[in-house]
Amino acid sequence: MEFESKPGSTSGPAPRRRGTFKKIALLAAVCILAAGGGVFAAVAPGFARGSMESEAGSAVRSAPGVASPVVAPVKLDVSPADGAKQVNPAAPVSLTVANGKIERVTLTSMAGEAVQGAFGADGTTWSAAGPLKFNADYSFTYVVTDGAARETSTTRKFSTVSSTHEADAAIYPLDGMKVGVAQPLQVIFSEPVVNRAAVENAIKITSTSGQTGAFHWFSDTMVRYRPEAFWAANSTVTMDMQLFGVDLGNGQIANFNKKVNVHIGDKRVAVADAAAHTFTLSVNDQVVKTVPVSMGSTRFPSARGYLVLMDKHRYDHFVADSIGLKPGDPAYYGEVDVQYTIRLTLSGAYIHQALDSAFPYIGNTNVSHGCIGFAPDGAAWVFDAMTTGDVVQVINTEGDYAAYDDGYGDWNIPWAQYDN
Repeated sequence: MEFESKPGSTSGPAPRRRGTFKKIALLAAVCILAAGGGVFAAVAPGFARGSMESEAGSAVRSAPGVASPVVAPVKLDVSPADGAKQVNPAAPVSLTVANGKIERVTLTSMAGEAVQGAFGADGTTWSAAGPLKFNADYSFTYVVTDGAARETSTTRKFSTVSSTHEADAAIYPLDGMKVGVAQPLQVIFSEPVVNRAAVENAIKITSTSGQTGAFHWFSDTMVRYRPEAFWAANSTVTMDMQLFGVDLGNGQIANFNKKVNVHIGDKRVAVADAAAHTFTLSVNDQVVKTVPVSMGSTRFPSARGYLVLMDKHRYDHFVADSIGLKPGDPAYYGEVDVQYTIRLTLSGAYIHQALDSAFPYIGNTNVSHGCIGFAPDGAAWVFDAMTTGDVVQVINTEGDYAAYDDGYGDWNIPWAQYDN
């Protein structure tokens, strides 16, 4: 740039401004840096012609930067939590991966038992194939890779529900049993049940006759099921219980699944008339025989209503003390051997052959302690003709109904009350 001199001036061109020299120096420094291959040269177009660094070649790069696209971090959804206690053995053990894939999984108890599992089709999910065991410690190890094929291995540990919170149950009738038309289905749990609805929903009951029924809870540990009317003769009832892992409440977890098939026999219903002193048996609604009996005395009247036959023994042993009788009581009979016994209640009411001393009263007077007594031929006939689940209806007695849970008193509960 030229500067015009002023008239009368003796000096040459005016000096350049000091800032101009700084700019020139800065530009020179930048050029030197570019020539040396610095950071500026790696990103500025025209200064470097080499290929850019690959993200996959970096062992550490997973955050945004200036070099190349970022590999998204792997995200995991794992169940159960690391260190979890009292894990329900029926709860899922699973692993889901986002932004990556699952390479290997092992689930093993501390006792060395491996639990098999299945991978999802795309390799991003895994789940255990079967239930776990109660009161067991488990190690859950999984190896995953991210989008750059880098592996990460993790081990988690957890433990399942302890034996103090494991609930079992006794089921009756047993699988394959043949019973009478009045037999309720019964489940007695080892621990109190709070979540009754959950238990009922886990039990599916079907019948070849198409009959449906209802559950009735007699206590916090015992539930029974029956239809509104007796089971259809010669049908089959199936009770499918999928209770493993069901929370009964208060941390108690059921430990079983079970399927029971119960076969119903002919319809055998007897009527025991305390006033007429007779016992009449009908099979499939046809009267087959009437025999004389002696029933409960005025002091010990027979219980009224429906009494379901529970079990029978060709020979049995009765003890007066078991029903509260003591020596000196006129009704005390000590200990006696009895034949052809069929239990009607848990408290001690039976069908049986009467004692010899009662033979003169059979068919005309009630002298028993609440039982239904027969002559030897009548006792043998009933013993052979009737079985578990058959029913006796006691009429014209001064006695009250037995407690509903004193044996199978289900049929003495009105249906509207039972189905509630």
